[in-house]
Amino acid sequence: MSRLLQGKVAVVLGGTGGIGAATATRLASAGARVVVVGQRDEDKALRVAAALPGDGHRGAVGSITDSVMLHALASDVRAREGRADILVNAAGFTKAVRHADLDALTDELIDDIMKVNWRGQFAAIRAFRELLEASGDGLVVNVSSISATTGVGSNIAYCAAKAGLDVMATALGRALAPRIRVLNVSPGVVDTGFVPGRSDDFNARAAATTPLGRIGAPDDIAAAIEACATQLTFSTGVTIVVDGGRRLN
Repeated sequence: MSRLLQGKVAVVLGGTGGIGAATATRLASAGARVVVVGQRDEDKALRVAAALPGDGHRGAVGSITDSVMLHALASDVRAREGRADILVNAAGFTKAVRHADLDALTDELIDDIMKVNWRGQFAAIRAFRELLEASGDGLVVNVSSISATTGVGSNIAYCAAKAGLDVMATALGRALAPRIRVLNVSPGVVDTGFVPGRSDDFNARAAATTPLGRIGAPDDIAAAIEACATQLTFSTGVTIVVDGGRRLN
């Protein structure tokens, strides 16, 4: 078991989802103490934290759309863990809407998607900035999507939000250096059930059109996030694609 993150504290927002839970496991295995943050279900966050290897992990709840709650979470982490070195923004939301169906992409849905997939990540970074700067080796990893560059995704607003997230990483990678690094990990199709309403054969069809012959597993994305913390220590402001070559189609 690697101990490269021994002594570090990682906060994983969206930590009860497929990618978030896999990331929490990876970071804990590397020696970090992990705060697993769920949106509403504290029991699930506690269960994920209890299953992590090592000691000192805990579950918490916090809505990324509530900036007051995010600041309270940061204060709680400061009081209980004493530090925060890694912030993972793995929370997200989408809904399948055909790109040609402009009427189905309502103003309310657009606002919800931007709020959860862009504003929330920025608000979390803002809330944890002071703690991450105090670390001296702070790291933010956002979970983006190849839809940001391909324009192919669950809906147009989701593609736009993820494109904005990639721009955010570039801008904040510059603005927060040298004490905080900001990286994005950009998956293609991942086997999590993240997008509601997809047909039962969607994953099989996606695998057949992915150059490496399969869709991603949550651990594929978690491994890239772990690498951001343990190996890619001279990188900031960039987006790392982990998609099996799907964007090449």
